[in-house]
Amino acid sequence: MNLRAQVVIIGGGVMGTSIACHLARAGVRDVVLVERDELAAGSTSKAAGGVRAQFSDELNVQLGARSLEAFARFGEETGYDIGLRRVGYLFLLSTPEEVASFEAGVRLQNHLGVPSRMLTPKEAARLSPLITTDGLLAAAYSPDDGHCTPESVVHGYAATARAHGARVLRHTEVTGIERDGDFLTAVHTTLGRIATDTVICAAGAWSRAVGAMAGVDLPVQPLRRQIAVTEPVRGLPPTLPMTIDFTTSLYFHAEGPGLLLGMSDPDERPGFATDTHDRWIPRLYAAMERRAPALLDLRRTGGWAGLYENTPDHNALIGEAPTVSRFLYATGFSGHGFLQAPAVGEVVRDLYLGRAPFLDVGPLGAGRFAADAPRPESNLV
Repeated sequence: MNLRAQVVIIGGGVMGTSIACHLARAGVRDVVLVERDELAAGSTSKAAGGVRAQFSDELNVQLGARSLEAFARFGEETGYDIGLRRVGYLFLLSTPEEVASFEAGVRLQNHLGVPSRMLTPKEAARLSPLITTDGLLAAAYSPDDGHCTPESVVHGYAATARAHGARVLRHTEVTGIERDGDFLTAVHTTLGRIATDTVICAAGAWSRAVGAMAGVDLPVQPLRRQIAVTEPVRGLPPTLPMTIDFTTSLYFHAEGPGLLLGMSDPDERPGFATDTHDRWIPRLYAAMERRAPALLDLRRTGGWAGLYENTPDHNALIGEAPTVSRFLYATGFSGHGFLQAPAVGEVVRDLYLGRAPFLDVGPLGAGRFAADAPRPESNLV
């Protein structure tokens, strides 16, 4: 193979396919997306599928809200049913510090047009009847949030990108990025050389290695996260929100007739391992006993492990490298990449085209760490 492309996108998850779709629909010719496995085979297929605009950082609120609008139009625009269920996100708060933080977040979100609100423990229990309110001080809720099916989003974006002329190369690994001084000249793959002057890194947890090929530091660290799925739950409310006990990070939402649930593991160490293990189960059961004891009676019927792509401040890296022309990136989303992918696809399209995006993402550039200007996000799941 000996190709020439205007743009080469590295990574066939939700971020890469969203960018490919937005570029192709904007009329950019010769867009090539390279994925070393199947589309969505990396972190996207392992995601819990939550979509929300409840964040503490103004940029994340706006990226989330813009993406929610795009998810609502997705079926009409692509013909793909993504199983969108706008049942809301419910954060359960057990300390005064959590309450104060989320009250400030709700004020910010409301200012930006997000209809989130604070709830009493009783109101929270009416929405999510599997929980106990013992020790609960308050909750934060937004009805516009919810969850959908990550793989369907990827395939919808990929099909639309192809329909507008983009080329998708699966089972094709990037082996190097060629430079001539400060200019990119090609991407080398297991299928051959692709001549190009523009590379967009959307490689998720593997982005640091991709950046290094171009001489760009992308401080992204992989971290395993696990998810469990339960047997069917009798009487499960059809409007059950994505429910998060913020103190323990336990979360759950409906998955078919059962539940999908998970939580962070403070004993997990960075790395690319994606095998499942039971070391996290005692902590998971302790969290369920504390906040949702009804879950303890449910039998686990499956589960999987995937990778978060964490940055030092748990916020995304979006921008264009100033040291080499042209290397753009959208990575390091630290658990909220799937839900922001539609808006980020728009942003990267506009950065490539040299026009102002709907949102100034300059503060999310990778150079913020060298400049000692981190931008922490506190509403993490």
